[in-house]
Amino acid sequence: MDALEACGEFLKALKSERNYSENTITCYRRDIVRFLDFIEKANHDWDKLSQPQVLNYIAARHTSGIKGKTLARELSSLRHFFKYCKNQGYTNGYLINNLSAPRDQKKLPETISVDQVSHLLNQNAGNQPLQLRDVAMVELIYSSGLRLSELVSMNLDSIDLNAAAVRIIGKGNKEREVPVGQCALDAVARWLVARKKIAKINEPALFVSRDGVRLSARSVQLRIKQFAQARGLQQHLHPHKLRHSFATHLLESSGDLRAVQELLGHADISTTQIYTHLDFQHLAKVYDKAHPRAHRTKRSEKK
Repeated sequence: MDALEACGEFLKALKSERNYSENTITCYRRDIVRFLDFIEKANHDWDKLSQPQVLNYIAARHTSGIKGKTLARELSSLRHFFKYCKNQGYTNGYLINNLSAPRDQKKLPETISVDQVSHLLNQNAGNQPLQLRDVAMVELIYSSGLRLSELVSMNLDSIDLNAAAVRIIGKGNKEREVPVGQCALDAVARWLVARKKIAKINEPALFVSRDGVRLSARSVQLRIKQFAQARGLQQHLHPHKLRHSFATHLLESSGDLRAVQELLGHADISTTQIYTHLDFQHLAKVYDKAHPRAHRTKRSEKK
């Protein structure tokens, strides 16, 4: 069996046995085909690889500017692929288990301030269906810390206005229920009235396009970007920045890292701990602005 045939069989297994999403399978396919193309051009046999040959690929990708996080994902795709191939008897089995991607310098998530959120959402957005929809999406992401994929996959029965809660299917098909603030509930209620005018019959999606079908992730990104630009926000706004802002503002107010972890749907609290760095950054700014000794220190440093 040649490499592309093996890749095809592997992707079928991901779909049938693990029930991976089309988006995840597309990522696996892209990572594997890129690697197979690289080793073919280098005249290496895909089923008899050695560690230096794989290291050459990693080095070439890193040199071209690919970040460590992306390389880590690509290596994960290759590990799963070669493990499958060994189990099926397609290769002798170099599984890339002992290789890791170069680490990037840890970058803090970008956020917008509470005042900026208020400025965005306290303006009159209009009463047209799509305008009401966009407000509801922004309110809901910021209110409940949703991922883009979680927002897009929501159905009408995902949100309970009376219980002020939303049921989300997150990463790994894990379900969680999170509260929804009153402003977001009101915005969603207004959208649900307008939604009846454009949604196709039997369309289950909570958020639909002008054509009445489920809104795509790319469309949500573009609409939120345009939403912020129309209201004068200088920063580029995207769904994940709203999610980061939700987490940061909540942690600053509550100091409860475990609660923020559960609301965000993080499996490991170490993922949530990055927001403690943001919290300290906020405290440092307040200190520099308000503490008299901080002012004197800064002036003395300029001398």
